[in-house]
Amino acid sequence: MERLRGKVAVVTGGTRGIGYAIVDALLSEGAAVCLCARTAADVKRAVAGLQEAPGGKVMGLPCDVRAYGQVERLVAKALETFGGLDILVNNAGAGGRAPLTEMSLEMWNEILGTNLTGVFHCCRAAIPAMRRRGGGYIVNIGSLAGKNAFPEATAYNASKFGLVGLSEALMQEVRYDGIRVSYVMPGSVHTSFTGHAVGPEAAWKLAPEDVAAVVVDLVTSDPRALASRVEIRPSRPPRKG
Repeated sequence: MERLRGKVAVVTGGTRGIGYAIVDALLSEGAAVCLCARTAADVKRAVAGLQEAPGGKVMGLPCDVRAYGQVERLVAKALETFGGLDILVNNAGAGGRAPLTEMSLEMWNEILGTNLTGVFHCCRAAIPAMRRRGGGYIVNIGSLAGKNAFPEATAYNASKFGLVGLSEALMQEVRYDGIRVSYVMPGSVHTSFTGHAVGPEAAWKLAPEDVAAVVVDLVTSDPRALASRVEIRPSRPPRKG
């Protein structure tokens, strides 16, 4: 049963890792999905791979979520192609570690601009279209780093702590428009996001599909209910000590 048949979704950072898994899962439920990433080559590769999957329709567009004009273009393209917008998944993310005194301004601006300002841009552009549809669902992909700070991650922690505040305030602003807002806080996920190699030694981590399953559960849940915050972590991480 395709629970999202007739629904339209935009997924940022949808060409690899968690984002790609989310797009694949939404398509399998029958949704039409517009994905984006910064480079046209990544978008083309992802769309080509996903078109082979059964389910909904997929298209993609290059978009840097730090640039509001590009985000407006992304949303407009989704509306033009699929006729509306029901689901927004803010997944695009940037990371990097350095002591604060050694962190470049470029690193700080990229992380905050992508992980926090980019979410603001996407929500601001998408909400009017959702209101015209009579409601919708916004899922922000955060991190357990949004509640657990660690050294050499001031920018990343700040962006994810900020995402918690943005999500909780926005949830209260738009709930009576029929728009639900949730944020998902994964722990360690088996992707190349951190720049570390992935392999069998990392098999204890979450899979991107685990996070995608949570997103599908959220957007297909009964409209009377709202799981506004979901924490998901590996069930058996390596023992400490």
